[in-house]
Amino acid sequence: MFFTIFVFIGVLSVLVFVHELGHFWVAKWTGLKPAEFGWGFPPRAFGFYKTKEGKWKHVIGSKDVDDADDTIYSVNWLPIGGFVKLGEDDEPEDSKANHFNNKAIWQRALILVAGVTMNIVLAAVLLSVGYMIGLPQVLGDLGDRAVVTNQKVQIVEVYSDSPADKAGIKIGDTVTKIGEEEIDSSKELQERVEENFDKKTVFTLIRGGETISKEVVPEIRPESEKVGVGIGIADTGLVRYPFFKAIGEGIKTTIYLMGAIIMAFYSMIRDLVAGNGVSADIAGPVGIASLTGEVARMGFVYLLQFAAILSINLAIINGLPFPALDGGRILFLFIEKLKGSPVKKEIEGTIHYIGFALLMLLVLVVTVKDVSRYMDFFKDIWVKIF
Repeated sequence: MFFTIFVFIGVLSVLVFVHELGHFWVAKWTGLKPAEFGWGFPPRAFGFYKTKEGKWKHVIGSKDVDDADDTIYSVNWLPIGGFVKLGEDDEPEDSKANHFNNKAIWQRALILVAGVTMNIVLAAVLLSVGYMIGLPQVLGDLGDRAVVTNQKVQIVEVYSDSPADKAGIKIGDTVTKIGEEEIDSSKELQERVEENFDKKTVFTLIRGGETISKEVVPEIRPESEKVGVGIGIADTGLVRYPFFKAIGEGIKTTIYLMGAIIMAFYSMIRDLVAGNGVSADIAGPVGIASLTGEVARMGFVYLLQFAAILSINLAIINGLPFPALDGGRILFLFIEKLKGSPVKKEIEGTIHYIGFALLMLLVLVVTVKDVSRYMDFFKDIWVKIF
């Protein structure tokens, strides 16, 4: 369990730090001098900065620094992600050129969108590296020069209240045998299932590195009107490409995933507005932490792929035009451009505060659901500690 927590914090830290690094780089590019750029969250452990005399000095703890002429680069006590102080919520001083709110609207917009952009770039880099060493994916229309290893039949869907669901078969399980017959392809699996119609049949599966057996009875399934046990299957494998081809495939996969995730968000919001509820499962910090641990145990390349998907999700969520998010701040810049003057900082700050409170409420609700869903996870932690 501690391994799960450690890996989750590590992945989250990289995603958040890269996001803040994007803001910082573009801020520096526009000539802004952010007050502080740090690894982790305050309180500050120590930091370095350049004085007005051009000398580098260090600071211990969170005490104020009066002689800094540039950004304080800090390491902080809470090792989760990072932050950059841009001063976007402060009223600018007319004489202070080094202030976020004194920059042109297009420059401020670039600074704000840079975090989202960096998360997308990070996803492309992770997927490209993954394709260089072998990335898990469904085998189908592969690019030329693809090398496939570790081919297997994997369960990608389990229908509710089906024989497979009742037997405890889960998404991600690998089917190695049906009865005593070895399974090498999804076509072979379907044939073996049909041969065992209405008979008790043992599925031999690999889950998280362990071999397990589940007994099911194939039946005529309503979704296909064919013999089945209520699962969706796919031939999967580790797909590897040469260096430059891997980079191209990584970029292409990033674009595809962005489109798929945006459509998923659109469907979710549409269903909520229509009063149909949320059709898909939503995971909060607890759920994502548990998933991260499970994926990490599958292997490094699986964690690489999962981190890329999380990075794209973080980018898309942050880009939404909702208060407290980067997209919400960009929306206020758009309003400023239309009306010819900025919205009063007190009003904008209050709206962002309300937006942040609503987001925290959503996180709390989802976390409560996650806790009930992953109760065994917390019981194991409790036992480990006490």
